Amino acid sequence: MKKLLLLIAFTTILSCKPEIEKNIDYAIISGKIENTDSKTAIIYNQFTKNKIADITIAEDGTFRDTLKITTDLYALRQGKNSTELYLPKGSNLKIEYDATKKDSTLQLTGSYSAINKYLSDKVLVTKTATGDQKEMFLKDEADFKTHILKIKTAEEGLLSKASDIPEDFKQNELKNIHYNYLSILNNYAPYHGYYSKDRSFKTSENFLDELKNIDLENENDFLFSEGYRNIVSNSIAINATELAEKDSIANDIAYLTLTAKVESNQIKNKLLFDTAKYGITYTDNLDEFYTLFANNSTDEENNKTITTAYNKLKALAKGSISPKFVDYENNAGGTTSLDDLKGKYLYLDIWATWCGPCIAEIPSLKKLEKEYHGKNIEFISISIDKTKDHEKWKKMIVDKELKGIQLFADNNWESKFVEEYMIKGIPRFILIDPQGNIVNANAPRPSDEKLVETLQSFEL
Repeated sequence: MKKLLLLIAFTTILSCKPEIEKNIDYAIISGKIENTDSKTAIIYNQFTKNKIADITIAEDGTFRDTLKITTDLYALRQGKNSTELYLPKGSNLKIEYDATKKDSTLQLTGSYSAINKYLSDKVLVTKTATGDQKEMFLKDEADFKTHILKIKTAEEGLLSKASDIPEDFKQNELKNIHYNYLSILNNYAPYHGYYSKDRSFKTSENFLDELKNIDLENENDFLFSEGYRNIVSNSIAINATELAEKDSIANDIAYLTLTAKVESNQIKNKLLFDTAKYGITYTDNLDEFYTLFANNSTDEENNKTITTAYNKLKALAKGSISPKFVDYENNAGGTTSLDDLKGKYLYLDIWATWCGPCIAEIPSLKKLEKEYHGKNIEFISISIDKTKDHEKWKKMIVDKELKGIQLFADNNWESKFVEEYMIKGIPRFILIDPQGNIVNANAPRPSDEKLVETLQSFEL
């Protein structure tokens, strides 16, 4: 299960800005980071989640860059440190800290420094009030709600004491804090079930009453609040599950179908793209998935991105020649290429030592390997760990007594084989026939009964 990121409320402020020249579409960021070995810092757009710049850090720790601005909220990530930044067009912000003790040394000066200081302080306040995540989600309903209300109160208290922050910012931020509280409340059932190992867990009937009657088409709140965006997306996902069951259609198709009915193009475009940029690589209904997206998205850049992905994925259809890997390190010694394995069916597992869901599949994979040992199929596990984790990979093979053919990809996520299969998340499983042709570029997991049905249909 991917690590849950509790919604530390990051806000995109649309109004409280001094007047700037209409043709200015940039912000300047500069500063100094002491005691860092990092040669670069990365800037991410918090709304799109995309990386927008790599900033070079000089030998003395100084840096300076001009960023093209399309929204207001960004994050600067350097090593293990992350700093939330409010950077409207025309901003000029200076950031200074010691990388070994960032929280206690951070200095923010220049444009919107009061807002930026508030955002940084809020991260610490939220972290302290939250405490241990697992313990929080294991609480019973009443204690859990009390706990997250304390988080909300702590955040509201910080905001009320913040000075030199415009009133319209505070009003929008108050709503954002409330949306984040509701979003965490909404996460209680799945995460309580996960941590308590009770996947059937359900909350009491009135537990989520506070989420009723929320306007799900408020563009200002959608741009402003991560919590609000999660509430909107989750509401559609719940309704999509019901639609999928009622009409016997795939969940992803149901989700796109309902998202297409959103009236706001701004909200609809982001939800469609957020689903499609990863979902298109996993769907079992590629043509229908793409058609639903293309017929309803009005964002030209998003459409180009998904169309490019669609065309690449068409080349991975059943019966197509599989992309190849060449000379991957084999834990048993030497190297192995895909062509070395022709003549047998191949079940490929793309994984990494840090991936929890990957490791969760290991028992089922080992069971399959044992059941089909000596038959006309090979089980190949390809690690996309970074080079620095090479020894961790070898140790895990021993510790978990991994079987099959264990390979180490040549360039982790950027390995040509990984990119050609458009692997955006792991674990990922691939089935290839004895002639080197694709059977399924997105095969069922070892724990999925559908995989056994597929293997039983082969002459092994």
